Amino acid sequence: MKRVLLVVGIICLLFVSTGVGVVGGVVLDRTVLSAVAPSDIIPAGAIQQFKLMGEAWNTIEQVYVDRSALDAQKLAYGAIAGMVDALGDTGHSRFLSPDMVKEEQKFTNGEFEGIGVEVQTNGRYTVVIAPIDNTPAQKAGLRPGDVILKVDGVDMTGLPLTEVQAHILGAAGTPVTLTILTPSTGVTRDVTLVRARIALQNVTWAILPGTTVAHIRVAAFSQGVTNDLRKAIAGAQQQGATALILDLRSDPGGLLDEAVGVASQFLAGGNVLQVKDVNGKVSAITVQGNASAPDIPMAVLIDGGTASAAEIVAGALQDAHRGVLVGETTFGTGTVLRSFNLSDGSALLLATQEWLTRDGRQIWHKGISPDVEVPLAPDAQPLLPSGERSLTAEDVQKSTDTQVLKALETLKQSVQQTQ
Repeated sequence: MKRVLLVVGIICLLFVSTGVGVVGGVVLDRTVLSAVAPSDIIPAGAIQQFKLMGEAWNTIEQVYVDRSALDAQKLAYGAIAGMVDALGDTGHSRFLSPDMVKEEQKFTNGEFEGIGVEVQTNGRYTVVIAPIDNTPAQKAGLRPGDVILKVDGVDMTGLPLTEVQAHILGAAGTPVTLTILTPSTGVTRDVTLVRARIALQNVTWAILPGTTVAHIRVAAFSQGVTNDLRKAIAGAQQQGATALILDLRSDPGGLLDEAVGVASQFLAGGNVLQVKDVNGKVSAITVQGNASAPDIPMAVLIDGGTASAAEIVAGALQDAHRGVLVGETTFGTGTVLRSFNLSDGSALLLATQEWLTRDGRQIWHKGISPDVEVPLAPDAQPLLPSGERSLTAEDVQKSTDTQVLKALETLKQSVQQTQ
């Protein structure tokens, strides 16, 4: 059975399946073995605190003027979510409703419906972590860091993530309008998207025109991505690739086994990562062996939307000095979440282990810093393999994707130094 790695904090993959809303980050990062939550008997040391919560509940029920808002389930879920939030593990440990639990594996199977964006709460706002490739969100130009202010004209400020999700969800083929703020420019705009059924293509590649460099993009670490990557590397080498750019930008992560498999394609030996348990004991997860590209010169593209499994791969390649990391500091995911099932089908995801890089560096809340920092302008159009085959060499050089251009420059220097 596969273990699942932390994706992106309190994240939701906003989509619907047969009318059911799904929240799960790209794969809820947890071990596959879930546990039943402990007994619901009030702990001896928390009797006063439970009494206090009862006082608050009863007061709300008796005097709150908007009687239509008194939904017992919403109050209970809000209280549980608030309790988890009080742990201070922002963006990691979290509460899942039954619908979120039921649908969390949709992404790992590579097909879902919706707008295709991952978000998290940041204070009172809902912020985009990453749009997923070939989705309405990406095509509409949503970028990491964008703030969702309104949905269909309704203010989302201060609302719990589950409520924001409920406003965005809907059947495939139906429209939804998001009011988006881009903090780096201060510009607010309305974006209308049509929800769609989406089949993920996790690995795409192309030889960048005018070069012998393969641009290989890994959009997410869903099941089968390692095999897809092997095929991409083989195809690129057959077409004469002498170097490659591994593009992990806006990759929210996914399955740990796939992260180990992807990193293992470029590493001849050693560890991919380390894991630290609650007692501080550290153990290593080693390279699988049979690397398909252990020596080819490479650069790795990262940004603020690079998270979870993608950070594990980036950190492993950086620690091994296997490739130069170009771009911006990654999101900072780094815990194993274990699922504790509650009696109504909801669940708690609680951090029980921490992931470290190959050399033992902490990722959690820190991220992976690039070797060469190159920000991408808010109005830049990232180069993607899916559109590069129609470009000319001149088109590539005129591109506003400064990260790809810097990676090409770095690879050229690397090749010259080895000649």
